[in-house]
Amino acid sequence: MTAYEKPSLDISEVEGVLRAHLGSKVAEITPMAGGNLSSVFSFSHEGKGYVIKFSDMEGAYQTEHYISDLLSSQGIPFPKCIGQGKAGHIAYSIMERIDGRNLADFPAEQQTRQLPELIRILTHLNHVDLGPTSGYGWIGPKGDGAFQTWKDYCVTSFAEDQTGSFWENWYDLFQSTCLEKDVFDECYCRLMAYLPYNEPHRYFIHGDFHQWNILSDGTSITGIIDGNCAYGDFLIDLAILDRHMEGREVIRAYQDYQAKVGIMIPDFKERLIGAYYFKGMDGLRFYAKMGWEDAYYSTRNFLLSLST
Repeated sequence: MTAYEKPSLDISEVEGVLRAHLGSKVAEITPMAGGNLSSVFSFSHEGKGYVIKFSDMEGAYQTEHYISDLLSSQGIPFPKCIGQGKAGHIAYSIMERIDGRNLADFPAEQQTRQLPELIRILTHLNHVDLGPTSGYGWIGPKGDGAFQTWKDYCVTSFAEDQTGSFWENWYDLFQSTCLEKDVFDECYCRLMAYLPYNEPHRYFIHGDFHQWNILSDGTSITGIIDGNCAYGDFLIDLAILDRHMEGREVIRAYQDYQAKVGIMIPDFKERLIGAYYFKGMDGLRFYAKMGWEDAYYSTRNFLLSLST
Protein backbone atom coordinates (compact mmCIF):
# COMPACT_ATOMS: atom_id res chain seq x y z
CA MET A 1 0.00 0.00 0.00
CA THR A 2 1.44 3.35 -1.03
CA ALA A 3 1.19 6.59 0.92
CA TYR A 4 -2.00 8.54 0.27
CA GLU A 5 -1.66 11.36 -2.25
CA LYS A 6 -4.15 14.18 -2.00
CA PRO A 7 -5.67 15.50 -5.25
CA SER A 8 -3.45 17.75 -7.33
CA LEU A 9 -4.98 20.84 -8.95
CA ASP A 10 -3.38 23.81 -10.64
CA ILE A 11 -4.45 27.42 -10.20
CA SER A 12 -6.47 27.52 -13.42
CA GLU A 13 -8.54 24.49 -12.34
CA VAL A 14 -9.20 26.05 -8.95
CA GLU A 15 -10.20 29.32 -10.60
CA GLY A 16 -12.65 27.44 -12.85
CA VAL A 17 -14.32 25.75 -9.87
CA LEU A 18 -14.57 29.02 -7.95
CA ARG A 19 -15.92 30.98 -10.91
CA ALA A 20 -18.58 28.32 -11.52
CA HIS A 21 -19.59 28.28 -7.84
CA LEU A 22 -19.45 31.98 -7.02
CA GLY A 23 -20.50 33.30 -10.42
CA SER A 24 -17.90 36.04 -10.51
CA LYS A 25 -14.20 36.61 -10.60
CA VAL A 26 -11.91 35.64 -7.75
CA ALA A 27 -8.39 36.87 -7.06
CA GLU A 28 -5.16 35.97 -5.28
CA ILE A 29 -5.57 32.19 -5.55
CA THR A 30 -2.63 30.78 -3.58
CA PRO A 31 -1.77 27.18 -2.59
CA MET A 32 -1.57 26.70 1.18
CA ALA A 33 0.83 24.41 3.01
CA GLY A 34 -0.38 21.69 5.34
CA GLY A 35 -3.36 19.38 5.03
CA ASN A 36 -2.44 15.71 4.75
CA LEU A 37 -5.75 14.73 3.18
CA SER A 38 -6.93 17.89 1.38
CA SER A 39 -5.44 20.26 -1.18
CA VAL A 40 -6.02 23.77 0.13
CA PHE A 41 -5.99 27.18 -1.56
CA SER A 42 -6.68 30.67 -0.25
CA PHE A 43 -8.38 33.32 -2.41
CA SER A 44 -10.12 36.68 -2.29
CA HIS A 45 -13.66 37.43 -3.43
CA GLU A 46 -15.36 40.82 -3.21
CA GLY A 47 -12.77 42.06 -0.76
CA LYS A 48 -12.95 39.14 1.67
CA GLY A 49 -10.59 36.23 2.26
CA TYR A 50 -11.65 32.59 1.86
CA VAL A 51 -10.22 29.08 1.68
CA ILE A 52 -11.22 26.24 -0.63
CA LYS A 53 -10.35 22.62 0.18
CA PHE A 54 -10.41 19.69 -2.25
CA SER A 55 -10.61 15.99 -1.41
CA ASP A 56 -11.28 12.80 -3.38
CA MET A 57 -12.06 10.78 -0.25
CA GLU A 58 -15.46 9.15 0.16
CA GLY A 59 -17.90 11.40 2.02
CA ALA A 60 -15.47 14.32 2.28
CA TYR A 61 -16.93 17.50 3.78
CA GLN A 62 -20.43 16.03 4.29
CA THR A 63 -20.64 17.40 7.83
CA GLU A 64 -18.70 20.62 7.24
CA HIS A 65 -21.77 22.88 7.23
CA TYR A 66 -23.21 21.34 10.38
CA ILE A 67 -19.93 21.49 12.35
CA SER A 68 -19.22 25.03 11.18
CA ASP A 69 -22.66 26.28 12.25
CA LEU A 70 -22.54 24.39 15.58
CA LEU A 71 -19.17 25.80 16.63
CA SER A 72 -19.20 29.32 15.20
CA SER A 73 -22.69 29.96 16.62
CA GLN A 74 -21.40 29.15 20.13
CA GLY A 75 -18.38 31.42 20.12
CA ILE A 76 -15.70 28.99 18.94
CA PRO A 77 -13.31 30.71 16.47
CA PHE A 78 -14.08 28.17 13.73
CA PRO A 79 -14.45 29.24 10.09
CA LYS A 80 -17.96 29.46 8.64
CA CYS A 81 -18.70 27.25 5.65
CA ILE A 82 -20.16 29.29 2.78
CA GLY A 83 -20.49 26.63 0.09
CA GLN A 84 -19.77 23.11 -1.08
CA GLY A 85 -19.91 21.08 -4.25
CA LYS A 86 -18.20 18.63 -6.56
CA ALA A 87 -15.81 19.10 -9.46
CA GLY A 88 -15.99 15.75 -11.21
CA HIS A 89 -15.14 13.14 -8.56
CA ILE A 90 -13.43 15.69 -6.29
CA ALA A 91 -15.42 17.30 -3.46
CA TYR A 92 -14.72 20.86 -2.38
CA SER A 93 -15.67 23.08 0.53
CA ILE A 94 -15.38 26.88 0.73
CA MET A 95 -14.76 28.43 4.14
CA GLU A 96 -14.13 31.90 5.50
CA ARG A 97 -10.42 32.53 5.98
CA ILE A 98 -9.28 33.20 9.53
CA ASP A 99 -6.22 35.41 9.92
CA GLY A 100 -3.11 33.86 11.42
CA ARG A 101 -0.61 31.12 10.77
CA ASN A 102 -0.42 27.55 11.99
CA LEU A 103 0.66 27.52 15.63
CA ALA A 104 3.26 24.94 14.54
CA ASP A 105 5.06 27.67 12.57
CA PHE A 106 5.98 29.57 15.73
CA PRO A 107 8.96 28.86 18.03
CA ALA A 108 8.34 26.46 20.91
CA GLU A 109 8.45 29.28 23.46
CA GLN A 110 5.68 31.21 21.70
CA GLN A 111 3.58 28.06 21.44
CA THR A 112 3.97 27.38 25.16
CA ARG A 113 2.93 30.94 26.07
CA GLN A 114 -0.36 30.41 24.24
CA LEU A 115 -1.13 27.11 25.99
CA PRO A 116 -3.40 28.66 28.69
CA GLU A 117 -5.59 30.29 26.02
CA LEU A 118 -5.56 27.09 24.00
CA ILE A 119 -6.82 25.10 26.98
CA ARG A 120 -9.61 27.63 27.59
CA ILE A 121 -10.72 27.30 23.96
CA LEU A 122 -10.47 23.51 24.06
CA THR A 123 -12.61 23.37 27.20
CA HIS A 124 -15.24 25.60 25.56
CA LEU A 125 -15.11 23.50 22.37
CA ASN A 126 -15.60 20.24 24.27
CA HIS A 127 -18.60 21.63 26.17
CA VAL A 128 -20.63 23.18 23.34
CA ASP A 129 -24.37 22.47 23.53
CA LEU A 130 -25.08 19.45 21.33
CA GLY A 131 -28.81 20.09 21.21
CA PRO A 132 -31.24 17.21 20.48
CA THR A 133 -28.62 15.05 18.77
CA SER A 134 -27.83 11.43 19.60
CA GLY A 135 -25.18 8.80 19.00
CA TYR A 136 -21.42 8.48 19.26
CA GLY A 137 -18.52 8.59 16.84
CA TRP A 138 -18.49 10.24 13.42
CA ILE A 139 -20.97 13.07 13.10
CA GLY A 140 -23.45 12.87 10.23
CA PRO A 141 -24.72 15.80 8.11
CA LYS A 142 -27.75 16.30 10.39
CA GLY A 143 -25.72 16.19 13.60
CA ASP A 144 -26.25 12.67 14.93
CA GLY A 145 -23.40 10.30 15.75
CA ALA A 146 -23.06 7.26 13.49
CA PHE A 147 -23.03 4.70 16.34
CA GLN A 148 -25.22 3.85 19.31
CA THR A 149 -22.25 3.40 21.65
CA TRP A 150 -18.62 4.49 21.96
CA LYS A 151 -17.61 0.82 21.86
CA ASP A 152 -19.36 0.35 18.50
CA TYR A 153 -17.38 3.31 17.16
CA CYS A 154 -14.04 1.94 18.45
CA VAL A 155 -14.64 -1.58 17.13
CA THR A 156 -15.72 -0.30 13.71
CA SER A 157 -12.78 2.13 13.51
CA PHE A 158 -10.25 -0.70 13.75
CA ALA A 159 -12.17 -3.42 11.89
CA GLU A 160 -10.40 -4.97 8.92
CA ASP A 161 -13.18 -4.13 6.43
CA GLN A 162 -13.05 -0.41 5.67
CA THR A 163 -14.39 -0.57 2.10
CA GLY A 164 -14.79 2.82 0.46
CA SER A 165 -12.86 4.75 3.10
CA PHE A 166 -9.33 6.12 3.53
CA TRP A 167 -8.52 2.87 5.38
CA GLU A 168 -9.67 0.43 2.69
CA ASN A 169 -7.30 -2.59 2.67
CA TRP A 170 -5.40 -1.17 5.64
CA TYR A 171 -4.45 -4.67 6.87
CA ASP A 172 -1.98 -4.70 3.95
CA LEU A 173 0.09 -2.27 6.02
CA PHE A 174 1.09 -5.16 8.29
CA GLN A 175 2.97 -6.70 5.34
CA SER A 176 4.12 -3.64 3.43
CA THR A 177 5.13 -1.13 6.14
CA CYS A 178 6.57 -0.84 9.65
CA LEU A 179 3.12 -1.48 11.20
CA GLU A 180 3.47 -4.48 13.56
CA LYS A 181 0.46 -6.78 14.01
CA ASP A 182 1.50 -8.02 17.46
CA VAL A 183 1.98 -4.46 18.74
CA PHE A 184 -1.33 -3.34 17.25
CA ASP A 185 -3.19 -6.31 18.74
CA GLU A 186 -1.65 -5.65 22.17
CA CYS A 187 -2.72 -2.00 22.05
CA TYR A 188 -6.22 -3.02 20.93
CA CYS A 189 -6.56 -5.33 23.94
CA ARG A 190 -5.52 -2.49 26.23
CA LEU A 191 -7.95 -0.12 24.48
CA MET A 192 -10.80 -2.55 25.14
CA ALA A 193 -9.76 -2.83 28.80
CA TYR A 194 -9.94 0.94 29.31
CA LEU A 195 -12.98 1.48 27.10
CA PRO A 196 -15.56 1.23 29.95
CA TYR A 197 -14.06 4.39 31.48
CA ASN A 198 -14.51 6.41 28.26
CA GLU A 199 -17.80 4.92 27.14
CA PRO A 200 -20.34 6.86 29.29
CA HIS A 201 -19.11 10.30 28.22
CA ARG A 202 -20.61 12.12 25.22
CA TYR A 203 -19.23 15.51 24.25
CA PHE A 204 -17.98 17.23 21.12
CA ILE A 205 -14.53 16.03 20.05
CA HIS A 206 -12.47 17.93 17.47
CA GLY A 207 -10.46 14.77 16.85
CA ASP A 208 -7.34 16.40 15.41
CA PHE A 209 -6.53 19.07 17.95
CA HIS A 210 -2.87 19.97 17.39
CA GLN A 211 -0.68 22.87 16.27
CA TRP A 212 -1.29 22.34 12.55
CA ASN A 213 -5.05 22.85 13.01
CA ILE A 214 -4.71 25.84 15.35
CA LEU A 215 -4.14 29.36 14.00
CA SER A 216 -2.30 32.13 15.83
CA ASP A 217 -1.05 35.66 15.28
CA GLY A 218 1.95 34.88 17.49
CA THR A 219 0.49 36.15 20.73
CA SER A 220 -3.05 34.77 20.75
CA ILE A 221 -5.12 32.00 19.15
CA THR A 222 -7.13 33.29 16.18
CA GLY A 223 -8.87 30.12 15.03
CA ILE A 224 -9.41 26.37 15.11
CA ILE A 225 -9.73 24.61 11.76
CA ASP A 226 -10.44 21.22 10.19
CA GLY A 227 -10.96 18.26 12.53
CA ASN A 228 -12.00 14.63 12.51
CA CYS A 229 -15.08 15.51 14.53
CA ALA A 230 -16.98 13.00 16.63
CA TYR A 231 -19.02 12.55 19.80
CA GLY A 232 -17.41 10.85 22.78
CA ASP A 233 -15.04 11.48 25.68
CA PHE A 234 -13.47 14.95 25.45
CA LEU A 235 -10.18 13.64 26.85
CA ILE A 236 -9.52 12.36 23.32
CA ASP A 237 -8.64 15.96 22.37
CA LEU A 238 -6.42 16.40 25.41
CA ALA A 239 -4.53 13.21 24.52
CA ILE A 240 -3.90 14.55 21.01
CA LEU A 241 -2.70 17.94 22.23
CA ASP A 242 -0.44 16.41 24.89
CA ARG A 243 1.25 14.09 22.41
CA HIS A 244 1.85 16.92 19.93
CA MET A 245 3.06 19.38 22.57
CA GLU A 246 5.15 16.85 24.47
CA GLY A 247 7.22 18.27 27.32
CA ARG A 248 5.04 21.39 27.76
CA GLU A 249 3.18 20.23 30.92
CA VAL A 250 -0.09 20.16 28.96
CA ILE A 251 -1.81 17.74 31.35
CA ARG A 252 -0.97 19.75 34.45
CA ALA A 253 -2.08 23.02 32.84
CA TYR A 254 -5.33 21.36 31.73
CA GLN A 255 -6.13 19.96 35.16
CA ASP A 256 -5.32 23.28 36.83
CA TYR A 257 -7.76 25.07 34.54
CA GLN A 258 -10.54 22.50 35.05
CA ALA A 259 -10.15 22.89 38.82
CA LYS A 260 -10.24 26.68 38.49
CA VAL A 261 -13.54 26.66 36.56
CA GLY A 262 -15.06 23.90 38.68
CA ILE A 263 -15.23 21.07 36.13
CA MET A 264 -14.94 17.68 37.83
CA ILE A 265 -13.49 14.86 35.69
CA PRO A 266 -14.12 11.43 37.25
CA ASP A 267 -11.69 8.60 36.39
CA PHE A 268 -9.34 11.13 34.76
CA LYS A 269 -6.26 8.89 34.63
CA GLU A 270 -8.06 5.86 33.21
CA ARG A 271 -10.00 7.90 30.66
CA LEU A 272 -6.84 9.64 29.49
CA ILE A 273 -5.05 6.31 29.03
CA GLY A 274 -8.02 5.02 27.03
CA ALA A 275 -7.83 8.19 24.91
CA TYR A 276 -4.09 7.73 24.33
CA TYR A 277 -4.71 4.21 23.02
CA PHE A 278 -7.60 5.22 20.76
CA LYS A 279 -5.76 8.10 19.07
CA GLY A 280 -2.36 6.41 19.31
CA MET A 281 -3.50 3.32 17.42
CA ASP A 282 -4.99 5.50 14.71
CA GLY A 283 -1.67 7.33 14.63
CA LEU A 284 0.29 4.08 14.27
CA ARG A 285 -1.46 3.01 11.10
CA PHE A 286 -1.52 6.57 9.71
CA TYR A 287 2.21 7.09 10.23
CA ALA A 288 2.89 3.65 8.71
CA LYS A 289 0.77 4.43 5.67
CA MET A 290 2.44 7.82 5.18
CA GLY A 291 5.92 6.34 5.62
CA TRP A 292 6.67 8.46 8.72
CA GLU A 293 8.70 5.85 10.60
CA ASP A 294 10.09 8.18 13.29
CA ALA A 295 6.57 9.22 14.30
CA TYR A 296 5.48 5.57 14.18
CA TYR A 297 8.19 4.32 16.53
CA SER A 298 7.81 7.27 18.92
CA THR A 299 4.07 6.59 19.24
CA ARG A 300 4.58 2.83 19.44
CA ASN A 301 7.04 3.15 22.31
CA PHE A 302 4.82 5.64 24.14
CA LEU A 303 1.77 3.34 23.94
CA LEU A 304 3.66 0.25 25.05
CA SER A 305 5.10 2.16 28.02
CA LEU A 306 1.64 3.09 29.38
CA SER A 307 0.61 1.25 32.51
CA THR A 308 -1.58 -1.79 31.92
